[in-house]
Amino acid sequence: GLLPLYMAATAPAGAVEIVVVRIGFALIFCLLLLAVMRRLPELRTALATRARWGSITLAAAFIAVNWLLYAHSVTSGNVLQASLGYFMNPLVNVLLGVLFLGERLRRGQWIAVGIAVVAVVVMTVAMGQVPWIALGLAFTFGMYGFVKKRFPVPVHAVTTMTAETVVLLPAFAVGMVFLAQAGLLTTVSEGPGHFWMMAGLGVLTAVPLILFSAAAQSLTLTTLGMLQYIAPIMQFLVAVAVLGEHMPAARWAGFALIWLSLVVFTLDQANASRVQRRAARAAGRART
Repeated sequence: GLLPLYMAATAPAGAVEIVVVRIGFALIFCLLLLAVMRRLPELRTALATRARWGSITLAAAFIAVNWLLYAHSVTSGNVLQASLGYFMNPLVNVLLGVLFLGERLRRGQWIAVGIAVVAVVVMTVAMGQVPWIALGLAFTFGMYGFVKKRFPVPVHAVTTMTAETVVLLPAFAVGMVFLAQAGLLTTVSEGPGHFWMMAGLGVLTAVPLILFSAAAQSLTLTTLGMLQYIAPIMQFLVAVAVLGEHMPAARWAGFALIWLSLVVFTLDQANASRVQRRAARAAGRART
């Protein structure tokens, strides 16, 4: 939730440099973690077959685009769009289930999605353009989670994160060459303080994703979904209270509609979980 403040402090680094450096230092940090945990051999296991290469590469591609959009939202003064995107993420996950898994929406989910669509229309009118950063963040992170759930790799979360950064090494190499030739590589030209700020992006990239992967394996989806609201709430507060982004009435209306859709969505989820637990208890009593 506080990542926009850290990224803003890395100025004059641009969005592309932030992402390229994130890849490099995240890989270094993850390799060190694996070495300390004595799990380096698992990296070969994670990439042992063509299918695993494919799923990890696909997940890595989605998260890399997500990083680029997020960095662009900060460097272009659009942190509110980042917040909006992550507020929309639970609804996008539901849509992905419908599109790719053939799931059917409950009435409450249909209502929540409908309200969210109206919110996007309101935001489009208010901004004079489609909120493409928010939509891009929501769908790329949604697809990242979907790929990891659909094609799980049977290794530790740190190993999976390391494998994802390994397959991004070509993007890192091309990006570093491009930035150096264009004179845009501020990491090594703005002094040691700036260098270490950029290096810290590796830690701030890896740790949340590792914790997210671990949490996804140990928490219920309802709890995980509720916790995921913390980051966009913090991003919203940072954007408005600290970075001073403008909030006209129409934008407030758009956010209010998104929040309303999330209330409807959360109540529907809670009710569905309650019904499932009641049915499970009834089935247990019937067996005994």
